[in-house]
Amino acid sequence: MKTNFFKLNRNQTQKLGFAFLSLLALTTILPIILIIGLLIYKGGSAISWNFITGFPHDGMRQGGIWPAIIGTFYLTVGTAIFSVPLGIASAIYLSEYSKDNTLTRTIRIAIINLSGIPSVVYGLFGLGLFVLFLKFGTSILSASLTLSIMTLPVIISTSEEALRAVPQSFRTVSVSLGATKWQTIRRIVLPEALPGIITGVILGLERAAGETAPILFTGAAFFLPQLPSSIFDATMALPYHLFVISTQIPEMPVQIQFGTALVLIAFVLSMNILATIVRSQARAKRQW
Repeated sequence: MKTNFFKLNRNQTQKLGFAFLSLLALTTILPIILIIGLLIYKGGSAISWNFITGFPHDGMRQGGIWPAIIGTFYLTVGTAIFSVPLGIASAIYLSEYSKDNTLTRTIRIAIINLSGIPSVVYGLFGLGLFVLFLKFGTSILSASLTLSIMTLPVIISTSEEALRAVPQSFRTVSVSLGATKWQTIRRIVLPEALPGIITGVILGLERAAGETAPILFTGAAFFLPQLPSSIFDATMALPYHLFVISTQIPEMPVQIQFGTALVLIAFVLSMNILATIVRSQARAKRQW
């Protein structure tokens, strides 16, 4: 009887634990669903082909958001060009080449601290370094470099963890078969760590796509009647455009504000979906 009693208690405890975890998951997911539902309810009526592909006019109370969409795409691609290679290379060095000494530990602490710095500080840093000192001006280049510095800590940290998660036996076997250290990293470690690296890259780029403060000082324009023609031009961007039409334009139609927010959410979610597909394919090929 005593044994059955304790088994019953353990089963009940397990069920309570699962119920508690399910409640926590629901508590996390429910606000997201409510936010997306609110955006669709209030902004869905504004979504149309003209809204997506048109230019704003009439004090931005009418027209579309095409320049802001293109500008956000340019900034995201520019951020990826600068931050992804440098971030992955730094993670490879920290994971595969560096020794566990004071310098390496200091670098890791600095990376962790950098990830906690407010985005407005990055914006002021980009203004001082790229816009004024290097004289890139208020441009796509300045904004992309600023966003790259901001996203580097996330990419480096997650990529390093993904590389460290690859079993050491893979490296040992590869080296024992005559491969060099770099060949082992390039052909064995990197492909196996690819799903985790992709996760870190997308997390960093998603943050860059949704930030307002860094581009406010370095590359965002209030309104442009045409698309940028070079990396030294300023550009409109969805986060800054949303900030402007929500705070600076009197009598702005609410559906346009929520419609712009809905497009920004869709832009970020599309990056997530693409990353999920690539990550799933990489995991299917993984050998552990």
